[in-house]
Amino acid sequence: MSKPAHKRILLKLSGEALMGDDAFGINHATIQRMVEEVAEITRLGVEVAVVIGGGNIFRGVAGGSVGMDRATADYMGMLATVMNALALADTMNKAGLTARVMSAIGIEQVVEPYVRPKALQYLEEGKVVIFAAGTGNPFFTTDTAAALRGAEIGAEVVLKATKVDGVYTADPKKDPAATRYTRLSFDEAMNKNLGIMDATAFALCRDQKLPIKVFSIFKHGALKRVVMGEDEGTLVYA
Repeated sequence: MSKPAHKRILLKLSGEALMGDDAFGINHATIQRMVEEVAEITRLGVEVAVVIGGGNIFRGVAGGSVGMDRATADYMGMLATVMNALALADTMNKAGLTARVMSAIGIEQVVEPYVRPKALQYLEEGKVVIFAAGTGNPFFTTDTAAALRGAEIGAEVVLKATKVDGVYTADPKKDPAATRYTRLSFDEAMNKNLGIMDATAFALCRDQKLPIKVFSIFKHGALKRVVMGEDEGTLVYA
C-alpha cells in the first residue's frame, strides 16, 4: 500500500455536518460514519486533530440570541462546540480510537484545557485530539480556530469538510455547467472571491503557507482519498 501524502492533518468539521438529515442536534448514524472514516486514516498512521463547530446545537437556541450581545452569543456557540466534541470523542472511544478533548475555555471538570505541548504529545502517541471552544475568544469563527490550531500543531494541511466535494466555478446545484477546481492558489481564490473560509482564517493559512483542502465529508471514502493524495476535492495552496 502506498504511503499517505500527509502525516499530520487538521480536520475542520462543521456542527451542521453532525446533524445528518435532522433539523438540529446530533444524528447517531452520521457521527458513527464520520468516526469510521477517521479511524480508517488513523490506521494508516496519520495523526489527526479535529476542530468542530457548534451550529447544529446553537441553531436550536439561535432564535433566543436575537438582540443578544454578540460576545455572549459567541460564548454560547463555544459551549455548543464542547458538547459536540464530547459526543465525537465518546463515539471515537467506543470505536476503538483514543480521543482527547481540549477546550480553549476552562471547564476542567468536563474536559482538559488546551495546552500545546500536551496536544503535540497526544498526536505523537496516536491519539485523536479534538479542539473545542474555538479560539476561546468571541468574534472569531471555528474556521479561524482550525487555521490557528493547524499552524500551532504543525499540521501539513487543513481539511475543510463540507457538503460539497470541492470548490466549484459556480453553485453546482444551480448551474449544471459548473466545474470543480482541483487546485487553486490563495491569490486566485481571493481574486475570485470564492469564500472558502472566513477572511481571518484564510489570511492566517496563506501567511503560514498552510494548504487548505476542501472536500465532502458525506462522500464515502473521500477523507482517505484526500489523505492518500488522490484527486479528491480542491486544494488551495500558497
